[in-house]
Amino acid sequence: MNLGLEGKVCVVTGGTRGIGAASARMLSQEGAQVLTVARHGADVELDVSAPDAGERLLAACPEPPWALVNNAGTSQARALDELTDADWQEQWDLHVMAPMRLMRAFAPAMAAAGGGRIVNVSSSSGRRPSRRLDASYSVTKAAELSLSRVFADTFAAKGVLVNAVTPGAVDGELWKEEGGLADQIAARSGSTRDEVLAATRSSPPLGRMGTDDEVAAVVVFLCSERASNVTGAAWAVDGGSVPVI
Repeated sequence: MNLGLEGKVCVVTGGTRGIGAASARMLSQEGAQVLTVARHGADVELDVSAPDAGERLLAACPEPPWALVNNAGTSQARALDELTDADWQEQWDLHVMAPMRLMRAFAPAMAAAGGGRIVNVSSSSGRRPSRRLDASYSVTKAAELSLSRVFADTFAAKGVLVNAVTPGAVDGELWKEEGGLADQIAARSGSTRDEVLAATRSSPPLGRMGTDDEVAAVVVFLCSERASNVTGAAWAVDGGSVPVI
């Protein structure tokens, strides 16, 4: 299937690892001109939570952008009573204010150029709060879904289609790296990291965790011209983890 991405400028935040890196790679394979964004080691080195990040990133595009993938984000496994005001604010700035500012800059520019696509990488925890991850992560990812819908409704008639994806647990760095989520949950629960990973993998109806590439495949489709009748949606890519239609 020709996704119609040849030569189009596509921007991916958090584009140097995980879902972001996989999305950037797949977009490039479709012929897109991809700009990765991260604090270090990306095409554009930028803290997306900076107040002027939207304007700076738009100015870095060599021509009007076609797609923006708001993927930058992270989580930890901390109990509710361990979270400080600063922890809550950090998650809010990264998962709500950062994508809002980027969409506020990019959506009008896309509309003026004839249209485009925005994909917000939220989480299954935004649809049903996780009991193992930070409450601040779940709450701000839920807010990101609402934010995505607001921009979808505002810009659909102008040809800018805004959607979200809600991945479940992904069998990648965030979970498996040293000190990552598996280690954090193991330390809190008195189990081992292998036990945590086994339980996480067996939890979804599919009986396994997802992969970066599986999520990225949906992201890339939503960035494409083929997704021309999809806007305001939140696509679950979680192996059936959240039991809601």
